Amino acid sequence: MTDEAFKREVKTLYVAEAEDGIRLDRWFRRRWPHLSNIQVQKMARSGQIRVDGARIKPEGRLTAGAAVRVPPIPDAVVRAPGEHQALSPADVAFAKSLVIYEDDLVIALNKPWGLAVQGGTKTTRHVDRLLSAWGEGMERPRLVHRLDRDTSGVLLLGKGPEAAKRLAGAFARRQAKKTYWALVIGLPKPTAGQIDLPLKKTGINDFEIMRPADAKEHGAEPAETAYALISHAGQRASWLALRPFTGRTHQLRAHMKAIGHPILGDTKYGDAVSAELSGPLKLQLHARRIELDHPSGGKLIVEAPLSPEMRAGFQHFGFEEAEADADPFAGVRRMR
Repeated sequence: MTDEAFKREVKTLYVAEAEDGIRLDRWFRRRWPHLSNIQVQKMARSGQIRVDGARIKPEGRLTAGAAVRVPPIPDAVVRAPGEHQALSPADVAFAKSLVIYEDDLVIALNKPWGLAVQGGTKTTRHVDRLLSAWGEGMERPRLVHRLDRDTSGVLLLGKGPEAAKRLAGAFARRQAKKTYWALVIGLPKPTAGQIDLPLKKTGINDFEIMRPADAKEHGAEPAETAYALISHAGQRASWLALRPFTGRTHQLRAHMKAIGHPILGDTKYGDAVSAELSGPLKLQLHARRIELDHPSGGKLIVEAPLSPEMRAGFQHFGFEEAEADADPFAGVRRMR
């Protein structure tokens, strides 16, 4: 298929877990910043855009796992450099080097620190673009959830629309058991527990941040996280396992800051004390493990090796991977 033919193709994309509740028009603008509000409104009102087969208004809210019919998107007048170019052999090799598991229906990548999952106005190199390494059209894998740019670890892809729908549905129904590893400042007391604290998004673009909010506050979203201590370096720093039961933007980073133990290397949610302790360390947050139902049946369990950035943190504080249990949250359930 030529590049021009692919641009004209109608595509089906799936709403990521972290995008649950987002407005349709904003969902489109995040992916195609060059689109005007009028263009999105016209496509929605004419029925070109559909969600799970039904019409939707531009201001309609999307749910995680929903299938969005995306009509051919008009090109921007001024394109970001390299955004529409074919992948180079080096890009293809890099994409394939990230694979830690692959079968007929699923691909699991070990996403590196600093690589965005999806593109934006100033982001031309991202996972979504690299998926062309597997082909286009029906051959192209689908994203089913997201990780922050500076979070490393397991990122799942669905091969084909049906596999992607089933995987995304598992995330949307909170059936995926996700375990993150994080290095934080200080030693939490108690050393294990659950955080039930709504979060609200404030600011825009690079200045967007999640802050604690009252459950009744307009725009506040429920957010729940379990944590468990794995090891600690005296009172200075701790290695925690984190399990999000909800999928809010920056949830783990905002929750750890809220309880007074920001994640090391976090320039957005950290403070002066954590910045001093972090030194040159990058964000110490790693999506270590995902367990969920495989689209064809049975269980899918994938673990991602530590990134170089996380390994630097482990070496600095003297932590060893062997100290961790496979699932530190065995038997732990949501509070509600």
